[in-house]
Amino acid sequence: MAAPFTWAASVALTGTPSSPIPPSIDPFYTIKFEEYCEKAPGIILRIRQAPGNLTTAITNSSAAYNILFRTTDANDEPSYAVTTLFIPSHNKSSTANPSSAFLLSHQIAYNTANVDASPSYALYSMPSTADLGIPSIVDDFAVELGKGWYLNVPDFEGPHASFGLGAQAGHATLDSVRAVLSSGLLPREVPVKYAMWGYSGGSIASQWAAELQKSYAPEMSFAGVALGGIAPDLISTVDNITGSPYAGLIPSLLLGSTSQDPDARAYLESRLHKTGPYNATAFLATLKYNAMQAFAAFANQDIFDYLVGGRADVDAPILQRILKRNWYWGGRGVPQMPVFAYKAIHDQLSKVQDADALVEKWCEASVNLRYERNTVGGHIAEITNGRGRAMDWLESIFEGTAEVKGCVVQDVTIKLTDNTE
Repeated sequence: MAAPFTWAASVALTGTPSSPIPPSIDPFYTIKFEEYCEKAPGIILRIRQAPGNLTTAITNSSAAYNILFRTTDANDEPSYAVTTLFIPSHNKSSTANPSSAFLLSHQIAYNTANVDASPSYALYSMPSTADLGIPSIVDDFAVELGKGWYLNVPDFEGPHASFGLGAQAGHATLDSVRAVLSSGLLPREVPVKYAMWGYSGGSIASQWAAELQKSYAPEMSFAGVALGGIAPDLISTVDNITGSPYAGLIPSLLLGSTSQDPDARAYLESRLHKTGPYNATAFLATLKYNAMQAFAAFANQDIFDYLVGGRADVDAPILQRILKRNWYWGGRGVPQMPVFAYKAIHDQLSKVQDADALVEKWCEASVNLRYERNTVGGHIAEITNGRGRAMDWLESIFEGTAEVKGCVVQDVTIKLTDNTE
């Protein structure tokens, strides 16, 4: 069990550049090992006002801060990550709890092996309209901030863009909330209630944080967690999406999952074809892609064609030792906070049966949860179909009006979009 966390006083602001700089070359994102290795997880190492016009891009926000904090990587070694904290323009008090402030940690599905696509930088250029049918996340942020919630958006993949390493994502999410709570940037005169939300790739980080919280951050007490489009078995997901429009997730997952193990990365690269249409150069270009670029580059390709041994190469022990520890949910604990889970029954990325099995396991462990299976739409449509339900549930959690006892599984029919994907 991790040592009890010691709440730290806020640290002085560091200098802020006039415009955002990609994390790969911004000195703010780089810190020497000796400067953080002995610090407790969640301790703030640096803090600055976010560069440029981020509060213009994200409406209903009066200020935004970047916070560099100590965390723990997927190998349980000291590491660091960055989060962005948005201050709402109006800190609206709760009707039921007028003496509370609310903090939402919203993990977004940035799904990339490219550190320059991390939210703290990518938010400056996030589209304000749907892209490839995927609604803009900035609309959700505007609504959340408009409710007077403080908003935490972590770069949970860490400094190596470790997409697919569940333990990394869970640790960094928990430590980002620890850092924000100790930053001095939230109201000091009232208690703060905090919760998490994530859809798809964001649900991976949120669920891992919920799963690891009891052992890694036992002092924390989350009001709840909303998990949408959950993918509890990433091997099943990978097998499901190769050859589909979403195949671009697979190179990002394999590269992200080997980002903290040089031997595994070397093995992966050694198994890539050097010539032919499906070659190493094309595969490794993923390291410079964001999620949308990866979707476009690999759409409808069988990603296993890039590997000398095909699908069997993924089953090599050097990869499986990583994947078995990070690609499956439910092996490191169960959520201690109330859960709202929602998923389209016809989700094309991750089979609903995988989600059903995880929920059954949680119900047997007496997790307080509500699980809604939507009979219409697919993975992309459920972003729109589920966002209002998740937002309402989070608000009820903050306000103290939610029904959070027992295990409720329900099929619903919610169609807010004509998108069938």
